[in-house]
Amino acid sequence: MAAPISVGIITVSDRASAGVYEDFGGPAVRKASEGYGWTVLAEAVVPDDQGAIQQAIRSFSAQGCGLVLTTGGTGIAERDVTPEAIRGIMRVEIPGYGEVMRAKSLEITANAILSRCLAAIVDQSLVIALPGKPQGAVECLSFVVGAIPHSVKLARKEPTSC
Repeated sequence: MAAPISVGIITVSDRASAGVYEDFGGPAVRKASEGYGWTVLAEAVVPDDQGAIQQAIRSFSAQGCGLVLTTGGTGIAERDVTPEAIRGIMRVEIPGYGEVMRAKSLEITANAILSRCLAAIVDQSLVIALPGKPQGAVECLSFVVGAIPHSVKLARKEPTSC
């Protein structure tokens, strides 16, 4: 039996990080992750700041999180910088994740075309940038869940069947 996937969850939000409102995205992603049988090792709420996002991702990877899920900062507002933060530290982007998340989400809402969700390998982790809306984050995760175990093994340089 494969070892459970260790997950780090990062909520990217100026207002939630400042305590202006409660974080609902992170808890929704945590519940979904646990529903998949994954172990949540670390959680953080950070502002919409590239350096803070990058530091949290790298910290979670160093702590052994094979999967780092971010929620928030993937839209087109001026402060939405999660994709830029990830691209600044990634080894390689995995376009299929973003393509699938957008295509499936477009069946639900026309606004999915504005999404900049993505996945990449950073250090020893698969990093997936999910929408900030809790329902959207959980839905997008469900669209790509089948590819995650193999991707995490590759990110961690573990032996795989292919």
